[in-house]
Amino acid sequence: MSFEAIASISQAEAEAKATVAAAESRARQLVSEAEAAGKAAVEAAAAKADSELSELRRQADEKARTDAKELSGEMENTKAALRARAEARLEQAASLVVERIVKS
Repeated sequence: MSFEAIASISQAEAEAKATVAAAESRARQLVSEAEAAGKAAVEAAAAKADSELSELRRQADEKARTDAKELSGEMENTKAALRARAEARLEQAASLVVERIVKS
């Protein structure tokens, strides 16, 4: 082999090594960028999920308060109706007791 052929082969090998090194460097850079983008996407999704969860909790608390007030009002109405019925029966019972005492 001539010196020129050996030099040409050596130069081609050096160029190939340089090309491989550049490709490896670019691949590492792309992987690093992809990892950073993935982490950012995960963090954004987590922040969005936290925000949505907070809003859902707020809505649930608000609905629970509204439902509790409504139920409390219904219970007060029921209590008042039961009390009125009991008072009416109390007067009947007292009249019945007085009537029996007077008859005996």
